[in-house]
Amino acid sequence: MNAAVLLILGFIFFYLAYRIYGKWIAKLFGEDDKIPTPSCTMKDDCDYVPTKPIVLFGHHFSSIAGAGPILGPTTALLFGFLPVWLWCVLGSIFIGAVHDMTTLFASVREKGKSVAEIARASLGNTGFFLLVIFTILMLLLVTSAFLGITATALTSIYSLEALKLAPDQTIVKTVVDGGIVKAHIGGIASTSVIFISCCAPILGWLLYKKQMNVYLASVIAIVVCIVSVFIGISFPVAFQPNTWMIILCFYTLFAAGIPVWVILQPRDFTNSFFLYLGVASLFVGGIVAGFQGVTFNAPAFNVAAGTAKLGPIWPFLFITVACGAISGFHCLVSGGTSSKQIAKESDIKKVGYGGMLLEGLLAIGVVIAVGCGIAFADFSNIVFPTVAGVRSNPILAFAAGTGGLLDKALGIPPFYGTLLGILMVEGFVITTLDTAVRLNRYLFEELWAAMFKNVPKFMKSYLFNALIAVILMYLLAYNNAFLVIWPIFGTSNQLLAALALIAVSVWLVNRKKTAWFTILPAIFMMVTTLYSLVVLLFEKYIPKNNIALAVVDAVLIVLALGVIYLSYKKWRELKAGAAPAGKTA
Repeated sequence: MNAAVLLILGFIFFYLAYRIYGKWIAKLFGEDDKIPTPSCTMKDDCDYVPTKPIVLFGHHFSSIAGAGPILGPTTALLFGFLPVWLWCVLGSIFIGAVHDMTTLFASVREKGKSVAEIARASLGNTGFFLLVIFTILMLLLVTSAFLGITATALTSIYSLEALKLAPDQTIVKTVVDGGIVKAHIGGIASTSVIFISCCAPILGWLLYKKQMNVYLASVIAIVVCIVSVFIGISFPVAFQPNTWMIILCFYTLFAAGIPVWVILQPRDFTNSFFLYLGVASLFVGGIVAGFQGVTFNAPAFNVAAGTAKLGPIWPFLFITVACGAISGFHCLVSGGTSSKQIAKESDIKKVGYGGMLLEGLLAIGVVIAVGCGIAFADFSNIVFPTVAGVRSNPILAFAAGTGGLLDKALGIPPFYGTLLGILMVEGFVITTLDTAVRLNRYLFEELWAAMFKNVPKFMKSYLFNALIAVILMYLLAYNNAFLVIWPIFGTSNQLLAALALIAVSVWLVNRKKTAWFTILPAIFMMVTTLYSLVVLLFEKYIPKNNIALAVVDAVLIVLALGVIYLSYKKWRELKAGAAPAGKTA
């Protein structure tokens, strides 16, 4: 199939969805810029900060996208490109974007509260307690999955021959691996990430303390991106994967406690330009490649091979794609940081619905890049290696696919496209790591407040709660490879989205508003993810004596069933008229 067809169709469907469906949801919620948002009424210049839409969109998109819409579709491509494309389009429009926008709207209307706090109002303290514990476990899974794959990606090396570089080239530093000269692609990305993170506080100070014009700040951010690449090419930083995991753990521990404007937001803002360039490059590359007759190397359907290595197409296609169609992590970002930075309600559709559609478009671009940019055999060897001791590296597969696509479409040497691909992902992943650890810190604080009448002082400390999140993240990542932990992460992630949709549905019904558009997606995702957890538990974790993941799996099932029961009970009460209608915030 021609590469351009799927990309153009995806863009058209997303545009129509934003203009029609997103507008309908905003109208249903009663979007009104005259209603002051929490960032204005509770401004503290730390967590509650009124933010310009372009800056907030950059932070929100960087945080929600992470590596999910790249790793998930890349791995799921084993099922064939058509099933992945269909789920990315339909899932993003009718489930993912609905989830993101409604949870963001509900959080803004509830003074920036988390989804767990919204559940408390709808389902009581028990529902709050169950959802907090569930969310903490999901965040531990997402951070451990991303920590391990980041450490692998930052050590990525790729043959000079595949990059079309001569053996005597002087552009990039090399290393000999198995008698083959390879480029230090991961080392360049490492240096770039370090440099951007170091520059972030300066940019944050200029934006928030000196009130610099956002467009001038954008120019500075772009310059920082460019300089970081040149420094990375000259001075690539190379460590072993476990060393990188330890370094990233210390970084996230530090970043989880400082104001968002110091590192988190300005670094996301800077990284977003890599992301925008990458998305634009994939889009233009896919279109041009299509007009040049470039077709997929990957098969349209490859269900048998996908089933053999990943599991049955239902539910494992859906939970493997994960963030490319719907992600529960997004509701944590919406209720954890973005809802506290929305300056006016009309920004909610742009940030919530628009952000998820852009992520869906990115996922489609990933499918085209990997499906058309490299040979399917090379993809299989990189993502599903059969050589003992070789780690699965879907980030490298995506980067190589990007390089191959831009070479075929635009004549850009594969080295530069591959470098852009890995820089895109690393910017995403680091953002997700420190955002998720910060969110887990918030949730631990909420958990202790629910458990203790008088919370001990040390348990209120950001350091104590962030340290718990970081230690557990490291232990899970150290003991489980990517292909082992990704399925349960994807399942728990989408199960959290289903639970969030249930909480929002109850919130809407309690205010006598239409809720079918959140209830139906919640039911579909609930059935899909619970079945996936059962399959993983009895066919993978228990037979292989993976006690840690088996326990997490079982606990997730129990917690989810508890929230479902409480939601059903509440729905029956509302239907019978036993509960008074809530007041519109």
